[in-house]
Amino acid sequence: MSVRPWRDIERRKCRQIMVGNVPIGGDAPIAVQTMTNTPTSDARATIDQIRACEEVGADIVRVSCPDTESTAAFKLIAKAAAVPLVADIHFHYKRALEAADAGAACLRINPGNIGSSERVAEVVRAAKANGCSIRIGVNAGSLEKDLLEKYGEPCPEALVESALDHIKLLQDHDFHEYKVAVKASDVFLAVAAYHALAETVDCPLHLGITEAGGLIGGTVKSSIGMGSLLWAGIGDTIRVSLSAEPVEEVKVGFEMLKALGLRTRGVRVVSCPSCARQGFDVIRTVETLEKRLEHIKTPMSLSVLGCVVNGPGEARETDIGLTGGGKGKHMVYLSGVTDHHVASADMIDHIVGLVEAKAAEIEAGLSEAA
Repeated sequence: MSVRPWRDIERRKCRQIMVGNVPIGGDAPIAVQTMTNTPTSDARATIDQIRACEEVGADIVRVSCPDTESTAAFKLIAKAAAVPLVADIHFHYKRALEAADAGAACLRINPGNIGSSERVAEVVRAAKANGCSIRIGVNAGSLEKDLLEKYGEPCPEALVESALDHIKLLQDHDFHEYKVAVKASDVFLAVAAYHALAETVDCPLHLGITEAGGLIGGTVKSSIGMGSLLWAGIGDTIRVSLSAEPVEEVKVGFEMLKALGLRTRGVRVVSCPSCARQGFDVIRTVETLEKRLEHIKTPMSLSVLGCVVNGPGEARETDIGLTGGGKGKHMVYLSGVTDHHVASADMIDHIVGLVEAKAAEIEAGLSEAA
């Protein structure tokens, strides 16, 4: 039994599917996804962007395939990528067939937009032949006309009905390797729709607050919406939709999961907002440390506090702690215990060295255990 039951999250039970070699749903870790924004026809630029996303931890990357030039380039891109790729398909079913043959691990479609039942059947055959899963993407901004007429406006009931209609199209062709998203830019609408869908289906759910906005506004909006769903145990993959570079979406996604204790990757920094009591420039120090420690993938915690009011207490809860002191000398804590002092001039390099050494120690321990 956990010693802190008030912070346990019981995840929604659902069946598991595979996106390439990444398990989605069941007891698998929540996957972090992003989407490229380079022209897919420019294979080199798209591969470079995917590699940058892989470096910061992306589990899955979605790539838009709007034309034949894109699906032709997709073959090269899929071979170069180290993570599974989702081919984003809108309207033209042939792009889905081409992407499946070109190495897509998953097809993102709205089955209702693909066309006739026979066209859906062709997409399903291609997915089965190539081992692709399918992500049904329902969006409040592109609901079917009949549902808008029925409900008068986008609402949770309309989003869920659309999802269920699309699911039936796949099930009618005996296809069950799918996950579903019911996205909206309105936080209340998206959250309500996901809660309703989670009670209705047993498939994995892909979370997103669509068109969330820029880096700061979109992060806040996504954290409120997706964070509340994750806290309720809902969600098996996430994509933070930001008007920012894809690597930023991945970073925010991991920070969201780390804050809820659902994923651990890299250094979790605990730091104060700073005030007149600070013994060093906390804001600039944290900015520099976060940049210098981006390469650390090993989970660990670092506290950076400007003074002794909360510094010692926070340091007791982290692997490495730094608390501002007087006369340019600051206290360093190791595993929650006061250990030594460091001068302001040496502080950044010293903390980076301690974190790197701790990461190497942890990795060596894991290797021995294995």
